[in-house]
Amino acid sequence: MFAAAAAVAGLCGAFTACGAARPSGADAGGGLDVRAENAKLPGDCGLARLGTAHQVEGWFDRTSVAPGEPVRLFSSTTAQTLTVSVFRVGWYDGHGCRLVEHRGPLPGVRQPVPGPAPGTNTIATSWRQTTTFATSSWPAGDYLIRLDDADGWQAYVPLTVRGPAQPGRIVILNAVTTWQAYNAWGGYSLYHGPSGRFTDRAKVVSFDRPYDFGDGAADFTGNEQPLVMLAERLGLPVRYATDIDLHADPHLLDGARAVISLGHDEYYSREMRAALTAARDRGVNIAFLGANAVYRRIRLSASPTGPNRTQAGYKIAAEDPLYGVDNSRITANWPSPPNADPESSLTGGMYQCNPAHADMTVWNPRHWLLAGTGTATGDRIPGVIGPEYDRVDASVPTPGQIEVLGHSPVTCRDDPDFADVTYYTAPSGAGVFDAGTSAWVCALNDVCGPGVHGPAPRAFTTQVTANLLRAFAAGTAGRAHPAARAVPTDYREKADGVER
Repeated sequence: MFAAAAAVAGLCGAFTACGAARPSGADAGGGLDVRAENAKLPGDCGLARLGTAHQVEGWFDRTSVAPGEPVRLFSSTTAQTLTVSVFRVGWYDGHGCRLVEHRGPLPGVRQPVPGPAPGTNTIATSWRQTTTFATSSWPAGDYLIRLDDADGWQAYVPLTVRGPAQPGRIVILNAVTTWQAYNAWGGYSLYHGPSGRFTDRAKVVSFDRPYDFGDGAADFTGNEQPLVMLAERLGLPVRYATDIDLHADPHLLDGARAVISLGHDEYYSREMRAALTAARDRGVNIAFLGANAVYRRIRLSASPTGPNRTQAGYKIAAEDPLYGVDNSRITANWPSPPNADPESSLTGGMYQCNPAHADMTVWNPRHWLLAGTGTATGDRIPGVIGPEYDRVDASVPTPGQIEVLGHSPVTCRDDPDFADVTYYTAPSGAGVFDAGTSAWVCALNDVCGPGVHGPAPRAFTTQVTANLLRAFAAGTAGRAHPAARAVPTDYREKADGVER
């Protein structure tokens, strides 16, 4: 079993100088200075009394803005008034957030829950606006906006503030399209309708509604915030964006050192995947810190509120109106026909199964990414695999120069298998990491829930992620850390159509 004490001792290299220089939080061109920002006084952005059953909730008319771009809040509450507290997420001496702006009390209005649109079961509100924020004093970063109504109920609304494009940054990418796919506010998500069945699911979902999970913040607090806190604790030069920004701007990653895909980054448009692949091919490092990334195809279109506010995800090719009309844009899964394009050519690992739960087993402890963990071959990190997992899969396109760091026995739906942690280098020199499990980011802050908790998972994932972020921040990782093919002996390859 992995020794937690050894990993904790190894964190010296991640969080303190220990005689070595750390990357600056701001480059010569100015912009967000992470260290200066995190030296400011922290706030308390926690929830004491979560509102349910539509007691208080809200949404913004944009998933992201640049500082100084106005953003409109639409909210609903059963109380007479509410207040709005704007918190920026970061390290802040371990407190996790800072109060940037406070507004209210504002008049409270209970706004309607609309019915589903015929044919697609889309739920989209047309609420009255509550207030507008100028955002000119908001530093770039990820934000949790807390709504507190007069009856004491609370909820979050998430927002990303992008900041200017600057060279040398690590871009942290919020996976808002995946948040929206799982959002069943009003009764419908891309997974099910009110009956709980797949057959009456929504086939198109709208961002013009609150999130019904994650206390109103969707996947952010569990699958993304722990990584944000770690990156800012390390003082790294970060930039923030959403995957919708990646869709809308093919130059979003120009000049970036790396891009970080967070704990659950499943839903990708054609434009998003093309932009990420092109960045890798220019030498931009990529970290996929969750399994099942880039697995579902989507299309984005406008709503009455603005561009890219409507997300189509039919999942079954023949049900998509573009099937047989423009198969390049249909919203079946990426590995599925027509135009199958498995995600493994980009991610390295390939999504396999869900749900699963297992310990992570170290296979290559001498790998540079495992430096400071104190692990040996066969050591196990409790509970880190699952509920979704990836592995190196010979049946799909896989980068040749791929290394396996962890190779973990797992059983999913009664079938034995393995989950893999991988690293490969592209011909451009870009390094690409795949955590191979959806529990990686939540383990950083011990917020995964039952089965993944305690010092060992947190210490191991924190040390490896710190090694990864610092190497990726230094430049094209393949120059300093070129990968050579290194896979377990039980890995199955095909030669001339024969499995061996």
